[in-house]
Amino acid sequence: MDRNSYIRQIADASVVWDFVIVGGGATGLGSAVDAASRGFKVVLVEQADFTKATSSRSTKLVHGGVRYLAQGDVGLVIEALRERGLMKKNAPHLVKDQRFIIGNYKWWEKPFYTIGLTVYDILAGKRGLGRSLPMSKKSVEQEIPQISTNGLRGGVVYHDGQFDDSRMAINLLQTAIEQGAVAANYVKVTGLTKNGAGKVSGVKVFDELGKQAYTLHAKSVINATGIFVDDLMKMDAPEKDNIVRPSQGVHLVVDKSFLGGDTAIMVPKTSDGRVMFGVPWHNKVVLGTTDTPLKEFVLEPQALEQEIEFILKTAGQYLAKQPRREDVLSVFAGLRPLAAPKKGADGQKTKEISRSHKIVISDSGLITITGGKWTTYRDMAEDVINKALQIADLPHKDCVTRDLRIHGYKETVDRSDFSYVYGSDYEKIRQLQAQQPELAKKLHPRFDYTGAEVVWAVREEMAITLEDVLSRRLRATFLDARAAIDIAPAVAAIMAKEAGHDTEWEKMQVQEFVDLAQHYLLVPYKPHNI
Repeated sequence: MDRNSYIRQIADASVVWDFVIVGGGATGLGSAVDAASRGFKVVLVEQADFTKATSSRSTKLVHGGVRYLAQGDVGLVIEALRERGLMKKNAPHLVKDQRFIIGNYKWWEKPFYTIGLTVYDILAGKRGLGRSLPMSKKSVEQEIPQISTNGLRGGVVYHDGQFDDSRMAINLLQTAIEQGAVAANYVKVTGLTKNGAGKVSGVKVFDELGKQAYTLHAKSVINATGIFVDDLMKMDAPEKDNIVRPSQGVHLVVDKSFLGGDTAIMVPKTSDGRVMFGVPWHNKVVLGTTDTPLKEFVLEPQALEQEIEFILKTAGQYLAKQPRREDVLSVFAGLRPLAAPKKGADGQKTKEISRSHKIVISDSGLITITGGKWTTYRDMAEDVINKALQIADLPHKDCVTRDLRIHGYKETVDRSDFSYVYGSDYEKIRQLQAQQPELAKKLHPRFDYTGAEVVWAVREEMAITLEDVLSRRLRATFLDARAAIDIAPAVAAIMAKEAGHDTEWEKMQVQEFVDLAQHYLLVPYKPHNI
């Protein structure tokens, strides 16, 4: 992917795009894939890096949402279970079946959860991943050796999907471009343009790398900026109320020994009524999440002390070994763009606000999509493009994404190391290693990553900064922030050589990354090599 060539196309003021899509998260990228695969002329711009915000900070689940079933939101569960099946069908290299066990500590829990999860399976229909079944205490202990056995009576096993969120996003980006879309990161929207009738006719953008302003002309502008949708809506109509409300979710990453197996644990009701997961991911375990109402949206949210303590304490109640602060390899926070409650409903807890998506049509014709969840990204994209075709009076063309294979598609993958996320692309990375043996060396003893993957990220995945590579092309920052800091200078050197940067760029990138990565640690870390 050649960002410079896409910027040249963005700079061409004579082009009128069918769609300008603002936002490079799951929703925006899904919308670009949908519109481009229907044959429309599409450009997508992202103010930072793709999935810099919410879409790289999920619980890594492709799921129907067991808790939404408990809340009675059956429609959302059916939609999400269908989409879970389609994600697994179209991106089998990234989406896999994950076994979950709910440990039972009270007599009524086994029949109660068996019945509820059987309904969950029925709603999934032919796209189900496996049957939910009651388990004996001995079977639960065998599958999750580190589960707390104090009062354990048995359990219930059920199946859901698990994936790598920002790797999925990069493959969606590649798919959109293969379908004819143009996309660029680090391009910020600074304003909207309107015609004589007051209808939105395009966007003004600023290329943060080239330090150049451009105007994009469009028949339809889609606001898919996630947590920042209100910012763009206020460029259109400053007097409008905010339509989203921030809710923070925090995750702690610990060593896989805290679970002791490949099966995930699900706690259906914690002390404050939230759900908690312990999910195996890239040879580690992700513990979370929280649901904390906040006042503002930021690109790099920070975990609150009470959220960290809540996860550590709750995990300690269900695991034999209590995780301590020093055991945490990485802590990351993400903000959900939940639909703001109607006036007078401010007391509503964020965990009770529906995760269904919402499309808002402004008087100017600006189309905003918000809410939803990673699992339903494709359905959200289909909805918003269908709506946009009506509003912009574009020719109707059927959606084709239900059967569209995502870039990297590979049916059978070996998940023994990180390389599986590349799917069919990995053979090209192996060729790179064969051509330049120095790129075949591991970057760190605690990671599978090699120099070839860094070169690939710069050359083929539009990675611009050191953080782009270490956080979202590789997942180092999210998996082990100390090790990510350790390899920062070596990765920056490989990037500089590939992209033609000088040593000053390397030093600046390393310093910026180390400062940022400290926020992913609960115990400060002083690297010896920087």
